[in-house]
Amino acid sequence: MNRPTPPTDDALKTLARAVARIEELLERLPLDVAKDLRTRVATLRTVLLDKRPPALALVGRRGAGKSSLVNALFGAKMAELGHVTAQTGRGRWYTYEREGGAMSILDTRGLQEGGAPAEEDASTTALQSIAVEVRTRAPDVVVFVVKASEVDAAIDADLDALEKVYEAVRRAHRTEPPLLTVVTHCDLLEPKATRLHEPTGEADLPDVEEKMRHVTAAEHAIARKVDAREKLVPRHVGTLGVSGYMSWRSDGTLRADERWRIDDLAALLFRHLPDSSRAELARVTQARAVQEELATTLTHATAALCAGIAAVPFVPAAVVPLTSLQAGLVAGIAWIAGRSVDQRGATEFLGSLSANVGLGIGLRIAARALMNLVAPAAQAVVSAAVAFSGTTAVGSAAKAYYIRGVSLEDAKRIFRREKAKKE
Repeated sequence: MNRPTPPTDDALKTLARAVARIEELLERLPLDVAKDLRTRVATLRTVLLDKRPPALALVGRRGAGKSSLVNALFGAKMAELGHVTAQTGRGRWYTYEREGGAMSILDTRGLQEGGAPAEEDASTTALQSIAVEVRTRAPDVVVFVVKASEVDAAIDADLDALEKVYEAVRRAHRTEPPLLTVVTHCDLLEPKATRLHEPTGEADLPDVEEKMRHVTAAEHAIARKVDAREKLVPRHVGTLGVSGYMSWRSDGTLRADERWRIDDLAALLFRHLPDSSRAELARVTQARAVQEELATTLTHATAALCAGIAAVPFVPAAVVPLTSLQAGLVAGIAWIAGRSVDQRGATEFLGSLSANVGLGIGLRIAARALMNLVAPAAQAVVSAAVAFSGTTAVGSAAKAYYIRGVSLEDAKRIFRREKAKKE
């Protein structure tokens, strides 16, 4: 079967080599043994090697904050903002790139616009332009963007339009992607001066609680409206109030960053994206919760794969793929965190942990086999347990070191602690 060309990043090339060696090994194993292992390999390949940018369709009226939401997710000025007049002339897919990751955004023309957009090609209606673009690509998630102060202001017309967007996607692709409602501009709710992104002293607590009540009320109001629509409620996966406010000076430097709950939004998107687009989301948003969840997914898949291989009657050549897989796991987690670690760097990290689990398994099983102390079936159980616990500990240490930024000494302690817990 033809596979997409693996990414050229050194970290992902390290993982690609490890996966290729495992796939070669699986060809030599019995079909019943290899079947489950192929599923684990497929997870690694899909998430990091066959990855693609997530595709989000942002739908909402002018001023709802769609472009601001794009900037907030990236933490950088990516989309132009229309402060006075409508900015987006028609629905259009944009690919935004940042630090080795990308995201495809259908930044739609605002619904219920009061005037023509600033861009020149505004000859079609908002709905017509959206319908044209969704035919070219199916969104992974539709994001309905509503301003907090407008959740009950002529919202039925917006929901009518949203239903038509879903009809266009269904006709073109025979699919209905998840629907996420995002309530923006929560920072402008009363009490307006209360800062959600960095609440201060205890004296401000009543004001913060009051503002949070208003946020919750806005979330519930729009959720009830969406869930009252028979065509939308089956796809509606959640409602979240956020603040995406960021401001830049004319020279491009950041003047203000008042983002709130954007990491929560990234985590919610992550849970409803296909596996193939999760890595790019983790990379571009740099949301720690998303990075850690993806790293945990990769760790579990790799540990299960190592355990499965170790449980096969011992073949000396199988030790090398196990070690390669552990190095690939380290490199993959580093890539998620925005770091580029090649085979040598990943192997050095393993060495610093004293974590050459593959070699340890080989020596332990070989010694026991020679001494004839352990039956083959028992050897398989011991081998699988050692491989699983060791690889899980490697993943935990790499996640702490590359994503959380702990010291190497702390990463070593995490490795020893996690390994001891599972043995």
